[in-house]
Amino acid sequence: MNALEQELDYPWGDTLPAPGTTLELVPGVRWIRMALPFALDHINLWLLRDHLDGRDGWTVVDCCIARDEARAQWQQIFEDELQGLPVLRVIVTHMHPDHLGLASWLCERWSTPAHECRLWISATDYYSAAVAILSTTGNGGHRAADFFATHGLTEPGAVAKVRERTGYYASMVPSLPPAYRRMQDGDVIDIGGRSWTCISGYGHAPEHIALHCAQDGLLIGGDMMLPRISTNVSVYDTEPEADALKQFLASVDRFALLAADTLTLPSHGKPFRGLHARIRQLHAHHRDRLAEVLQACATRPHSAADILPLLFHRKLDLHQTTFAMGEAIAHLHALWFAGQLRRTRGPDGVYRFAA
Repeated sequence: MNALEQELDYPWGDTLPAPGTTLELVPGVRWIRMALPFALDHINLWLLRDHLDGRDGWTVVDCCIARDEARAQWQQIFEDELQGLPVLRVIVTHMHPDHLGLASWLCERWSTPAHECRLWISATDYYSAAVAILSTTGNGGHRAADFFATHGLTEPGAVAKVRERTGYYASMVPSLPPAYRRMQDGDVIDIGGRSWTCISGYGHAPEHIALHCAQDGLLIGGDMMLPRISTNVSVYDTEPEADALKQFLASVDRFALLAADTLTLPSHGKPFRGLHARIRQLHAHHRDRLAEVLQACATRPHSAADILPLLFHRKLDLHQTTFAMGEAIAHLHALWFAGQLRRTRGPDGVYRFAA
């Protein structure tokens, strides 16, 4: 455990739910953990006891990517953990594949002529996912390769690999349910007698929705509030002049209004208390990174690719490199929009930033 983590309280210590099982955190709130085939090797999902449209059952929050291993784990949970009750709805915090991937499969699996198991998600993320399924955006394809090249990722092999990644999103999110229920900031959703308030967040996803239950001091934070790492905050080809980092930091500040002892249920890592401390840590982390970027750009102009070694002190694979490029651009843009850097485009077509 690093020094920052020591400022947080992990009520369950190192206890994790075993694959294909759940761990009850409070009555009616169960923790599921599924493996991911990436450096970030797991995702937390949540199972909430519910009563909807006169039926007893469960609400699922987030789904995992579409892969056979995840389907098998879900099937084991259906058989052993649901107490013979159905899944009534599927809530997805945002459109990234590890959260949305199996939503269509789950909704189809639990829909009946008498009750449609509905997907609940923000409208922005529903339609962003629909576009991404048809034409991978952000992490692959021609536009992504061209965009990253304008920010200095010009090594032919890397550019070619990004360009070839045209079906990346659809490989993990093969389809969407044809209908959905919109969640918006401030909406209050009754789930099994608990009132959960939707809190929108930006900078990580188009319109991320976290869920806060004030009466029981619970926050399903999704990817907006992680205990060990700062979530990826990126600029991509679909919104090439975004100020994503400013949006993200403003969004996490909204959680400062919640009680300090709120039990936060993150999508990665372990449930923790210490929400206000974690908000301070996230601000300090990005403040330090911005200072390093500003100092580097004061010595000579830098592209986003130039500052990758400054922000990331490890070897990156292609999956990590696309996220890292997006994050490097986000830090440069934060300083550019704040008037601390100027941006110029050289004869080689690459954007560079200087103090």
